[in-house]
Amino acid sequence: MLSRLGSLLQQAVETREPSVDLLEAFTEHWKGITGYYLEATDESIPARRTDIPWRLKQMLDILVYEEKQRPAGETGPCLEYLLQHKVLETLSTLGKAEYPPGMRQQVLLFFSRVLGQMQHPLLHYLNVHRPVQKLLQLSGDRLGSGTEKEEVQFAAVLCTKIKQDPTLLAYILEGKSILNERRTQELPASPVEEGAEHPPGTATAAGSPRAEPSPPRRDSNLVTSLVGLCKSKKSRIALKAQENLLSLVGLAQEAAAACLVRSSTLCRLLTGHLCDLYSAVPACTDPADVLALERASWRTQGDAASEGIFPGKESLAAFFGWLDYLDELVMGAHPVVADAITEAVEEKFFQGILQPQLLQMSELAVLSATAMLTGTVRQICASPLLHRLVLFLLGPDRHPETPADAPHPLRTQLINRCNHLSDEISLASLRLFEELLRKPHEHVAHSLALRNLEARGYLQRSPPVPDERGPPEPDPDEDGLDLEEDPYFTDGFPDAGFGTAKKPLPGSAPSGKGQVSEVVSSFLCLVPEEAKTSSCMEEGGYDTYVHDALGMVQACQASAAPWGWPLAPRPLDACHPEEAFYEGHFLKVLFDRMSRILDQPYSLNLQVTSVLSRLAAFPHPHLHEYLLDPYLNLAPGCRSLFSVLVRVIGDLMQRLQRVPHFRAKLLLVRRQLMGLVPGEQMDHTMLFKGVVVLEEFCKELAAIALVKGPPEGPP
Repeated sequence: MLSRLGSLLQQAVETREPSVDLLEAFTEHWKGITGYYLEATDESIPARRTDIPWRLKQMLDILVYEEKQRPAGETGPCLEYLLQHKVLETLSTLGKAEYPPGMRQQVLLFFSRVLGQMQHPLLHYLNVHRPVQKLLQLSGDRLGSGTEKEEVQFAAVLCTKIKQDPTLLAYILEGKSILNERRTQELPASPVEEGAEHPPGTATAAGSPRAEPSPPRRDSNLVTSLVGLCKSKKSRIALKAQENLLSLVGLAQEAAAACLVRSSTLCRLLTGHLCDLYSAVPACTDPADVLALERASWRTQGDAASEGIFPGKESLAAFFGWLDYLDELVMGAHPVVADAITEAVEEKFFQGILQPQLLQMSELAVLSATAMLTGTVRQICASPLLHRLVLFLLGPDRHPETPADAPHPLRTQLINRCNHLSDEISLASLRLFEELLRKPHEHVAHSLALRNLEARGYLQRSPPVPDERGPPEPDPDEDGLDLEEDPYFTDGFPDAGFGTAKKPLPGSAPSGKGQVSEVVSSFLCLVPEEAKTSSCMEEGGYDTYVHDALGMVQACQASAAPWGWPLAPRPLDACHPEEAFYEGHFLKVLFDRMSRILDQPYSLNLQVTSVLSRLAAFPHPHLHEYLLDPYLNLAPGCRSLFSVLVRVIGDLMQRLQRVPHFRAKLLLVRRQLMGLVPGEQMDHTMLFKGVVVLEEFCKELAAIALVKGPPEGPP
């Protein structure tokens, strides 16, 4: 090996040198490096213990000094020598050979410093970008190698140069598989490649690269190097690689973005790593631990993984950290690159991995897959990625549903699981939909609810039968049902304009719609006094509910602001339902669950009411009307949220008559739930807990109605 390398280097320096001092010094140092290969006998001495690092530093200093002494853009003799005599080509070959040991590190440093410190554009030259490509093919695919620091520094310099001049990207990316090309194309006159003269078909004693070609390897370039370094176990190395890849995908020029997609395996590598990390999460990981994780950040991934250790924590942190990184990549990338990445994620991860897992029948597998999906929904924020995820889960359909309609099997399966025989699966599925409803995407609310409310088919079209109670009559003693007189409003309201309202004057409100005070009172008065317990507890008062409702309503309003929702319901004369009203698959499941609130586990009831509260908080007038208006004239066979609650209260009234000491037991259960007394099992515990949730839910709805204000527009 020494003899062959020596022959190559001897030829590289046997040139006539001009009589310029700088050039003479430059070539002398180059001769010193090549002379080492001609004279050295001990192959075990590391490069750092030779004079090679010093000579490379002197060559760098000469190049930088020469450039400063010449007019901008003019090539000096030393730089011309470096280019004409393929100095960088030779160094890249020495780096590949890794002789002496550590030579690759020295070569990477030299390349980084030359490209970083020289102002003259170099990467356009074939004799520069070709050895750069060869060096990149040696990088990034050996995790834990001793040159990771130098590799990421080298890649960072290239990214900086490309950011300054995006046209360079093509020079760096499009020379693929150089190490696999025929050696005659690389160095046609190189003794190292040719070896000693020998007949065709035979090999030299030392072995000829032609006779013993390198094993095939994948295409490698700057992208593969960076993605490989992103996987480094050294957090600083990985972070720097990720930051540089971010800058690369964010190039503003469309030609550069198209080149990045066309000439690299960027999308395949990014998505492949995501799938690998997902598959690495142990099957035994507790779904509760998945949901308990806070939203990951790729910038602080190492710190988060060390907190609160549990089985599978490190794998989960790695997966969600990489997903967060892809999310930021898509947000910061050129639209051409962003679309390519999201398409790959949908195909390989959503459809290739998530969908088969979500459609499994094993309950344990379903719980695990649903928890991971919920974490995935929570993690994704980039609009292109979120859009693909929403359509993957819910399908693109926007027309009203029918009871037998199931065009998107995954959506149907996920909604059905909210009403699963397994309470755990129902709870996990409801959490998934609540997380979806938190995302700023209009299609979620439309697909799950609004598509079925557009024609307002839940309203009675013919003139309604006069209400037996008649129109509300002014009561001078009551003075308009002042809310401050209600015992549940004793703590007053915040100063954000949510004052109390008087009863409307006759004719001042549209028919079928109550004023805010009436709506609020309707929800607060639903639960009978015998089943109310909050007034007996030392709680924060009703202002807590209003504060929470205000935060949720404002969040929903902020999300919906760009969606162009109307401020008022569609006029009834413009609504023409084609079929009998159907509330839709999702609302049907929620209403069915709500109707069984007295017979379901406490945690499940909390989740059902949480999802309904979030739907009610959205600022669409049809959702407001259908979920928060107690005075709707419902069409025959239709139900609203209020009508479901009325039926539940009717059931409760019958049950509490049959349970001895109902109120005392209810108060005890309430104290147990608050942690004021030790928990102990008793008869009808599920019923009592359901009553507690029912009262809390009615107060939540009252607070949401108060914060949102009166419905607008025509009936």
